[in-house]
Amino acid sequence: MSILVVGSVALDSVKTPLEETKNVLGGSASYFACAASSFGEVRLVAAVGEDFPQQYMDLFNEKGIDITGLQIEDGKTFRWSGVYKEDINQRETLSVDLGVLENFCPELTDKHKKSEYVFLANIDPELQLYVLNQIENPKLVVCDTMDIWIENKKSKLLEVFKRADIVMLNDSEAMQLAGEPDITKAADEILKLGVKYVVIKKGEYGVMLFTGYSRFSLPAYPVKNVIDPTGAGDSFGGGFLGCISKIDIENFRDNIILRALVYGTIMASFTVEDFSLNRLANLSEYEIKKRIKEFIKIPDVRKLTQSFSYV
Repeated sequence: MSILVVGSVALDSVKTPLEETKNVLGGSASYFACAASSFGEVRLVAAVGEDFPQQYMDLFNEKGIDITGLQIEDGKTFRWSGVYKEDINQRETLSVDLGVLENFCPELTDKHKKSEYVFLANIDPELQLYVLNQIENPKLVVCDTMDIWIENKKSKLLEVFKRADIVMLNDSEAMQLAGEPDITKAADEILKLGVKYVVIKKGEYGVMLFTGYSRFSLPAYPVKNVIDPTGAGDSFGGGFLGCISKIDIENFRDNIILRALVYGTIMASFTVEDFSLNRLANLSEYEIKKRIKEFIKIPDVRKLTQSFSYV
């Protein structure tokens, strides 16, 4: 089944306590698309400038990603630079240059409009709404966001959430959006918008899933050597929705969503093992399955997945 992702394709410069890299492939749509491509057809809609390297176009093609919606505009590609502290979970943004993304206004083709699964990656909620208004009859809409949109465009973001089936945020964003200091109360408030599932990403502490009647918690995969956490959340989204699209659900069932959480967690765990999309670029199906088998041996994971017939 086809997955449409609309978001950013960027050139990132990242510095960690041990290493630094410049002008490498980044962006929410890039990470999502590469992770989701391990499970099915992905259609990427984004904008880049004339300076976008051909090697990254080649990577998208090699991963089987449909880039007919990747617009090449006059100007520069969106660029982001940041530095990670000694505590790798703490990051500081050094610079942002929107480039062609500033005037990005995607007009979907007929094929894009008919996509069954839609992932609205972290972009301006006005753009997310613009895309949603063009989609004809999606089976599932998943939306991601970040603190800047909650702070500056909350009303538009709430409009998007009301039309989404699943929303993804980190814990601080959820509490910021709901105006609640408690993550459970925050998720409950978001569910009142009509969302079926709220996914709270907690980085090295795993992920939480909230529904109108239950909640679940899944730990992170224990990565031995975290190199660069950039894009982990977007890769999680790619594994999550990629798994769901492969099953091709006709209705929501907790066991399927829980299975998707596992796949999302595993794809994120690969991403953080190297800079940019280096780890995802050559990732094999064997490696994914092997890591899932290792993951579900963890007692807390096995207990949860057995309860909902994961294996």
